Amino acid sequence: MKKFVLAAVAAVVMSTAAYADTIKVGVVGPFSGPFALQGKNFKAGIDAYMALHGDKVGENTVEVIYRDLPAADPAQSKALAQELVVKEKVQYLAGFYFTPDAMAVTPILKQANTPLVIMNAATSAIVTKSPLVVRTSFTTWQTSTPIAKVAHDAGVSKVISVVSDYGPGVDAENAFKAAFEKEGGQVVEAIRMPLSTNDFSPIMQRIKDSGAQGVFAFLPSGPTTLGFVKAYNENGLKAAGIKFFAPGDLTQESDLPALGEAALGIQTTFHYAVSHDSPENKAFVEAASKAIGNKAELSFPAVGAYDGMNVIYKMIEATGGKQDAAKAVEAVKGLSWISPRGPVSIDPESRHITQNIYLREVTKADDGTYYNKEVQTFEKQGDPGLAAAK
Repeated sequence: MKKFVLAAVAAVVMSTAAYADTIKVGVVGPFSGPFALQGKNFKAGIDAYMALHGDKVGENTVEVIYRDLPAADPAQSKALAQELVVKEKVQYLAGFYFTPDAMAVTPILKQANTPLVIMNAATSAIVTKSPLVVRTSFTTWQTSTPIAKVAHDAGVSKVISVVSDYGPGVDAENAFKAAFEKEGGQVVEAIRMPLSTNDFSPIMQRIKDSGAQGVFAFLPSGPTTLGFVKAYNENGLKAAGIKFFAPGDLTQESDLPALGEAALGIQTTFHYAVSHDSPENKAFVEAASKAIGNKAELSFPAVGAYDGMNVIYKMIEATGGKQDAAKAVEAVKGLSWISPRGPVSIDPESRHITQNIYLREVTKADDGTYYNKEVQTFEKQGDPGLAAAK
């Protein structure tokens, strides 16, 4: 009987040790539906990081578990996160393409003792909803503020703003307006479109009628941005000399083959371009292209996921693989490293990423392909939207 009891205890200890040696990361994102390419980029970034750095942190093996959320659905997002925490026993949550989905998860983090690493969702306020949130992507305030100076320097004094009516869109509108007015410019009209909008001809007519010299636009990357940029050309705005300004969501690399000449010359400000010239980015692009299967599909969510895994690996290292969300987050406050996008750091106060923002211009390469060429750098940009979020 004694031997039986000892064997049973040993079995329990061994099974506990085996469980403790596997650190599970739950990633929620759009892996099917109209935004599936963004989810594919999440996975490419994660796969690239693990290909270059292995799947072990010390003695712990990292396992990534994916859950599909095809479109913004806060209730389903929360349900998936709860399933990952309770059923799959994940120690870390990550991913989240849309802001409402990330917001829906923040209330469960404390009880779940689980950090949340935002790999895309771009509303400033997310990091204020829980001390267990860390962002490795960007915010629309961060990427939209510098383009206001670009517009002013181009001699534009009157702009019409057109954004999708949800968190990041409202952030983009407010960020551009604040920065453009500070430069002495005027936003003559601000239009907010439902996320479901796919016929942009009426919007283009309003832009023409506004008397603005330029349009500032923000829509979530994907089919809608493709439609908007095409409508800008097809409705004669480009031909009429109405300048186009936007954060880089509007000219993500995976859309450029379809946009073609329509995108040529468009200037955007963003935290990353696949063409970024650095050894770190060359290694990343090679690994991520192999993971995604087609370099032309590689886009910015991949770098947010890649750096997200770097942060998670540092958290695992700091906690020795034990589940301690507060200690994990504390360990990455002030963390700095050279990302494929350039030098970055996690702000110790906000847990948001500080990074360079680049002015890029869509350019045609010698081989006939289109790419975002970096032409100016705005160094060490924080998030101006955090003050507005409080």
